[in-house]
Formats: sequence, structure tokens, C-alpha cells
Amino acid sequence: MIANEETLRHLMVKAQGGDKQCYSSLLMESEKWLRRYYARKINPAAIDDLVQETLISLHRKRASYDPTKAFLPWLAAIGRYRWIDSLRKIYRHDHDELYEEMVADPQEESVTAKVSLERLLGMIPEKQADVIAMVKIEGLSIAEAAEQTGQSESLVKVNIHRGLKKMSALIESE
Repeated sequence: MIANEETLRHLMVKAQGGDKQCYSSLLMESEKWLRRYYARKINPAAIDDLVQETLISLHRKRASYDPTKAFLPWLAAIGRYRWIDSLRKIYRHDHDELYEEMVADPQEESVTAKVSLERLLGMIPEKQADVIAMVKIEGLSIAEAAEQTGQSESLVKVNIHRGLKKMSALIESE
């Protein structure tokens, strides 16, 4: 079965009502959709883990789904957040070792993720990229980022929001 938007929305509504069979079908169809969604975005070896993490998030967030809204954009948003989280984990964890790995094996997942993240950051305005790197990757507070960049805290928040929105649009367009 190739599920369309209406079928998935119907399965989700039934699953929210407690229908276990519909929930099982929803998870299977969501898994197929997520595999296609991630296939163009990440290293094929990492797809299984990311699909499972996303399905777990779907399970945890299922009560927040609004049955009057489309299902696939809701699922895509969860998938995008899980993907960005995985990029962030890889970037933080392997930050010190990335340059060695780039020489050793450029197809390594962490290298690919760092290069992808750096490429995305290079495609948005510098002020947005700087504050995103400071707050979302390095873990600085909004106040610390504002102090380092000379921007107001409000402007830092706006730049982060706009930068992430542009990065999301770039990701979706690819």
C-alpha cells in the first residue's frame, strides 16, 4: 500500500482514538515515507537509526497532532527536527576528530554531516550563521551570543529563527 496524505491522516485519527491496527499501519507507512525522506539527506548507513528515532518521536508526540491539519507536514517537521538533532550530535561529538577523519575517509557519516552543516551555514547570511553556530552548536546562551556579536538579544533570537527557517527551506528544496 502506498499511503497518501488522506490515508495517513485517517490512520492517525483512528490511532489517536485507540485503534491499534490503524496505529500499526500508520507506523509502517510512516517508516516507508521517512526512509524516502531521509534517503536524499543522510548517509544510507544512518537511515535506520534516524527513522527509528523519528518514529519514537511520532509516538511521543501523537497526542499533539491536530486531526484537522495535514499529517505529512507534521511528520516532516518531526523528521526535520530529528535530522537536525542528529547533525548537532555528530557535530558536537566529533568536533575535535573531524579533520583527521576527513583525511582518512571522506564518506564517514560525521564528516558528511559536518560538511553538510557547514555548507548550509555558508548559504545563509553571515550574522545568522554566526549566532546559530554559537547558540545551537556551541551551546552559548542568547545573552552570551549577543555580547560576542554586538547584537541585541532580540536580534540574536530573530537571526536564529530566520536562519533556521532558511536552512529548513534549503534542506526541503534539496
